[in-house]
Formats: sequence, C-alpha cells, structure tokens
Amino acid sequence: MADPKGFLKEGRQVATRRVVEERVSDWNEVYPDGIGRALLPIITPQAGRCMDCGIPFCHQGCPLGNIIPEWNDLVWRDDWEGAIERLHATNNFPEFTGRLCPAPCETACVLGINQDPVTIKNVEVSIIDKAWEQGNVRPQPPEWLSGKTVAVVGSGPAGLAAAQQLTRAGHTVAVYERADKIGGLLRYGIPEFKMEKKHLDRRLDQMRREGTVFRAGVNVGEELTGRQLSDRYDAVVLAMGATEARDLQVPGRELGGIHQAMEFLPQSNRASLGEEVEGQILATDKDVVIIGGGDTGADCLGTSIRQGARSITQLEIMAQPPETRPGGQPWPTYPMTFRVSSAHEEGGERVYAVSTQKFLGDDDGHVSGLRLVEVDAKFQPVEGTEREIPAQLVLFAMGFAGPEKPGLIEQLGVELDQRGNVVRDAAYASSVDGVFVAGDVGRGQSLIVWAIAEGRAAAAAVDTYLTGSSTLPVPIKPTDRPLAV
Repeated sequence: MADPKGFLKEGRQVATRRVVEERVSDWNEVYPDGIGRALLPIITPQAGRCMDCGIPFCHQGCPLGNIIPEWNDLVWRDDWEGAIERLHATNNFPEFTGRLCPAPCETACVLGINQDPVTIKNVEVSIIDKAWEQGNVRPQPPEWLSGKTVAVVGSGPAGLAAAQQLTRAGHTVAVYERADKIGGLLRYGIPEFKMEKKHLDRRLDQMRREGTVFRAGVNVGEELTGRQLSDRYDAVVLAMGATEARDLQVPGRELGGIHQAMEFLPQSNRASLGEEVEGQILATDKDVVIIGGGDTGADCLGTSIRQGARSITQLEIMAQPPETRPGGQPWPTYPMTFRVSSAHEEGGERVYAVSTQKFLGDDDGHVSGLRLVEVDAKFQPVEGTEREIPAQLVLFAMGFAGPEKPGLIEQLGVELDQRGNVVRDAAYASSVDGVFVAGDVGRGQSLIVWAIAEGRAAAAAVDTYLTGSSTLPVPIKPTDRPLAV
C-alpha cells in the first residue's frame, strides 16, 4: 500500500487544462506542455490515495486488467522505472489510453463508493510520459524468429497491439493500412487537441525497431485480395474496426453540407498538421449542427470551434443523463452520467431528447436548417414541440454499425453475426482457418481499452495457432464483460 492514510488526507485532483481562450486558438493538446508535465506537481499524493484494496475492483473495471494498485504504490515511492514496467506488463500503449480512455477503472474504484475515486487515468499517463522523457521506453526485439508470418489488417489500437505482441513473440508481422499513414482512428479520427500525433509516431518508431513492418496505402480487398493475403501469410488478423457509419435517412438528406463525422475529422486532422486538403469541409462562419452526443460528437464540436464556427448545436435523442450515479447503475458499474469534455467547456449548446424530422434547404440545394421535435422516453414525438434551427453544416456522429462488408470480408467468406460483426470463437478465430479477429470488427463499436485488450488476446491465440503454445498474456476472452462497461 502507498500512503495508508492518503485517501483521508488528500482529495481528488486532476490536471489543469489551459484556459479556453488560449487553447481554442491552436491545435495543441489542451494541457500545458502535455498532460504528463501538468500532472507532476500533484501526481504523487494522488497515487497515494490508492488503498490497495483486498479486492481491487479497478482490475475488473479495466478490460486490460491493469495492475493499478501496484503502479500507484511505485509512483508514490518515486520508483518511476518500476511503475512503467508494471504498466507495460498489461498495456502496450498507455499514452493512448491515458489520454483517450473514459476510465471505467475509476468508476469501479473502491474509494469511489463514498468518496471521489483515485485519479487512475492521470497517474497512468504521468507514468508513460515520464518514461518516454527518461528513456525508459525501449524497443524489445525478439531473441529469435519463428519463421512464421502474420498479416494484420488495420493499424488502429487493436491491430497495433496484436502486431507488437506477435513481433515480440518472434513472428514476422506486416501491418496493412489503407490510409496513407499508419494509425487508423488514432491518426485521422482523434483531433490533435486530444492527442498530439507525436505520441503515436514515437510508438510506431519503437515498433519498427522491434521488427514490425508497416505497409500504408494498401487497401486490402482491392489491390491485394483476401485469397492472396491468406496464401502469402501463415495467419491473418482482421483489425479493421467498425467503420460503417450510421446514417439518418429523413427528408432532405440529399442536400449539400450534410456529412459523416469521419469525412470531416480526418480532413481537419490533416490540415492541422500542415497538409493541403483540397475541398476541405469547414465550419468557418457557419451554423453547425452535430447529431450525436458521444465522444465523436465532442471531437466535431472542438474542431468546429477551432475552425471558427458561428454557432454549434449538438443534438442527442436520449434524455440528459443525471449528474450523479443513477440508482439502477450501482457501483462498480460504469454509470451513464452527465459528463463535460474539454470541448464542451469551450462552447456550443447541447440539446437532449430531440429527433431530426427534416433537413431544410436553400435554392442552391444546400442545407440551411433542421426541423426538430422533442421526444418522450420511448423516443416518440411530443406534439407541439416542433421547431427549426439554422444549419449550413450538419455532421453525423451517431456511431458505427459494424465493419464494411464489401472487399476483404466478402472475399474471405468469414461468418457474420446478426449485428454484422465478424464471428469469432473463444480463441479469437473466425470461421475461416488461419483468420483471427480483434477489436471492433468482431466486437462492434467500443472503447480503445477494449481494442488493445482484444489485440493482445488475439495475439496470444495466433501465437498458439502457429507454434502450439504461447507465453503471451491472455487478458480477456471475446465473451468477457467487466463490471464496468
């Protein structure tokens, strides 16, 4: 245990973000000098609040099974090298999860039963940022090569985790990505103000030094078919994510100026990094409406603010969640409560319990507004509540309906479930021999921490398939569900 009385002496503290007026004028992370540096003055006493519970439910809340009490104790004792060793034992990319994960571990923290929980996510990102700064993140190339080859399709967190684990196990691994750069949604879906791409790039450099091969700009299923892939490699890991975006088919959908979030965000990411983007979708001087109240919607909000939108309205069909944990979602489950992201601090209006009835257009065939109606608890329209709001740019951030079927999935002939995801068994194997599944492509749209956990588990399954046994850790099975989801 760290400080036996730490939770009694110290209240919860989190990193202080830059003032809104400053951060909305650039694309840098919202924390001064990066969140790791911002946290250092407060992180040791915060780690000391950890009680090292007899049954640490934070383990159950985390799909990766992070050994949280151990690295909290090591941070409190100023053993940062020991802390990163324990953190890396279960998580390949804590610099990603420490910035992007919603921290279900914290809602499962035992201290959170009657106090504010430990700032687990903040401690995590402090450990990894300090480790990079001190040179304690080093390549771990395999001592020997197995002679087996593996193709990983998709370079998001699931694909990268599987690739790193399999490379370290001695296999020759090639990661395929259809975009021009490696990283998947980490590269082009997450705005720079949430995670600067330098964190991704230095991790990719480590992986290259370990021996992983990256092949960007290759759309597997077109220039390289599924059969060619299977013939060329001893095993294939599908980690393409769930990229089939949900649409909203209401009158006026054909109007110009209505786009999916994943049309808008990648363009902005490219532009914020200095790339030329022809015909870029911009929010500048427009009334922007974002349909969807989740993290992707918040990313669209923060991006629109930085682009100089005139007004921004974020719509959600669900009712506004309560400020505190609902009675039907007791500890240690992950509660649906009202949360304020850094983007919500910066501006915009959030409107709950409304549904879009129609998109309105101008004489040029471009969207000019929306007709809304309030809905009841069963999402039925409430009579007399219709109203119209202006909009010259509408962004859909309503989530994803599973992986794209045309191309690789159809060519491989893998079995799909009722939701359109790729079926996998307890060993992450698909219905096709030698083809394995990790992350959202089999699970459906989910959290980054689930993607990394499944990538690690699928890697162990592939290693066993290729060699007959494996020493790689197996954090979860596809059917596992933590108490905090």
